[in-house]
Amino acid sequence: MKIGTYLNGVEKRLFVQDGDTAIDLLQAEDRADFVDMISFIRGGDASKSAAEKILAARPPNACKPIEEIKLAEPLPPSTVLCAGSNYHAHNAEKASSPLSGREPEFFLKTSDCVIGPHAPILYDERLSQKLDCETELAIVIGRPGRFIAVEDALDHVFGYTISNDVTARDRQVRMTDDGIVFYELGRGKAFDAALPLGPIIATTAEIADPQKLSLFTEINGEPRQSASTSDMIWTCAELIHFFSINFTLRPGMVILTGTPAGTAWSVDAELGGKWQPTEGLVPASRYCLPGDTVTSAIKGIGVLENPVIQYQDNLNSP
Repeated sequence: MKIGTYLNGVEKRLFVQDGDTAIDLLQAEDRADFVDMISFIRGGDASKSAAEKILAARPPNACKPIEEIKLAEPLPPSTVLCAGSNYHAHNAEKASSPLSGREPEFFLKTSDCVIGPHAPILYDERLSQKLDCETELAIVIGRPGRFIAVEDALDHVFGYTISNDVTARDRQVRMTDDGIVFYELGRGKAFDAALPLGPIIATTAEIADPQKLSLFTEINGEPRQSASTSDMIWTCAELIHFFSINFTLRPGMVILTGTPAGTAWSVDAELGGKWQPTEGLVPASRYCLPGDTVTSAIKGIGVLENPVIQYQDNLNSP
């Protein structure tokens, strides 16, 4: 099942996707667990079963062409747990800190960072002049648990979506006078519009093996990233285990699993970039700027597209 959220006026509504058709769940059946994604996830198998029946019936009053609806972020995650330096190829293209590749780089994003498909990524030179984008597989937690064993970890997954870990590289990467690299992952990773999510969530029934997914990124149509999740250092199951040591994982939490090679950082010698030519991919000539379009895709889930625009400071307007 592919399930998402769209805007019906100012109201957010759940839909299931059937090819080019979106089926509004609440329009089809008035149920409390169809009110929003978190309620649906908490509803477990009963919610999925009810939605599958609606998907099979395709009630005409609830069907809409998917191209005619405005997609929103699939869910507002309560917590976003992030793993950095989790692809072998990405580690090889960038400046390494002393801990790179030894354990997942643990950082957080918040719901304040989240935007949906086609919503703008904000460029503000007061924050960053080196705004980079990273396509990543995102895990959506379905069942609660803590100290989850690796062999049981995927049983706690509701589904998977696409994320773009927007990063302020000039905030993230730091170097000491003697050349030691360290990362400031708070200011470099968590800020307004720093986490596009979507376009839908593909449930575990759609994704047989999260370590066999193809991932792609394009900037203005130029191919920048092309990889498989098989290149992860720590698998999705291992990351769930890792984060569950610190937190009780709860329905609606999201885990970002890292990005492969092909970021703009890789060509930035000033920050220790080490671009490695890859057939079919175009090295970045610069970081993202207003007017760019970032396209993130994962086979089996869909395509997430977001423009980059100049930040407008309206908070100080009369």
